[in-house]
Amino acid sequence: MQANFFKYQLQFKQPSGTSRGVLTYKDTWFIQLEADSLKGIGECGMFRGLSIDDRDDFEEKLSWVCQNINLGLAVLLSNLVEFPSIQFGLEMAFLSLKQKDSFELFPSDFTRGQDSIPINGLIWMGDAHQMKQQIKDKLKDGFSCLKLKIGAIDFQSELELIKSIRTEFDAQTIEIRVDANGAFKPDEALEKLKRLSEYSLHSIEQPIQQGQPQEMARLCAQTPLPIALDEELIGVFPLLKKQLLLETINPQYIILKPTLVGGFGGSQEWINLATSNSIGWWVTSALESNIGLNAIAQWTYGLKSPLPQGLGTGGLFNNNIQAPLMVNSGQLFYDLKTTWNLKF
Repeated sequence: MQANFFKYQLQFKQPSGTSRGVLTYKDTWFIQLEADSLKGIGECGMFRGLSIDDRDDFEEKLSWVCQNINLGLAVLLSNLVEFPSIQFGLEMAFLSLKQKDSFELFPSDFTRGQDSIPINGLIWMGDAHQMKQQIKDKLKDGFSCLKLKIGAIDFQSELELIKSIRTEFDAQTIEIRVDANGAFKPDEALEKLKRLSEYSLHSIEQPIQQGQPQEMARLCAQTPLPIALDEELIGVFPLLKKQLLLETINPQYIILKPTLVGGFGGSQEWINLATSNSIGWWVTSALESNIGLNAIAQWTYGLKSPLPQGLGTGGLFNNNIQAPLMVNSGQLFYDLKTTWNLKF
């Protein structure tokens, strides 16, 4: 078996804001396998400034993987615990290599075009006018679940935006999630959660920065609004540490980003622990290209979660890889009329 990797830069159609800053591009890496005339491809979508494997030796580790590819998947994964995005890329690539269709990793009614995945519509941070326009566009596109990035503009302005949705649509018609990306200070978070809860929100993601388990546990115990852990899961590798984190914080939800938490295997560990602790969960992308998003979507469909998933990010980029993934009326479909086109 032979392996190689290369880097690719995804360009956002328009600047996209979070509390961590404005994104205009996203680097990603692809690993390609070849054996006996068969080919496989996986995506290692390390996220600068967020991924635990945002390290100077990232590409050096990818080179090591390619040089040692014949150790096999299990051995490689065990040597890549601190590189979750490479674990995910390898899981994907080995699955791709085995399939008749190298992009149909988990054959299902979804990949046969017979079923779809409910997803949320993502509203990026911007000024009030920009965010209002995004909300109008998503509602026009038929989304019944919106996720608003908050924490960058004036909090009162953000409340007014949410109020404007609730004035027109009740919680049974439009589900609203908000994502603070850790923007709230611990001493002000509870009061902000109380104010947000007035608008019948589904949940808030990561209200305070990760790495403050006792503060987060206090919030989860007192909150009037369900809390979903996101960044909190990054860099927690051993199973016992995962269990301790969930038992300590006891959140209402956790969010799985396979690229950030060790691929399918790492995500499944979190899901098993969450389920045993009566904690809800859903899956989201970490701004991968359509190659990574395709793998996440197919895997997620097999989990049969009834909640809207965070998988509507394929249309964010000007130069994404052409793929059968299609969004329509708040659902992600696999459009069999569209073919893959790997022009990088």
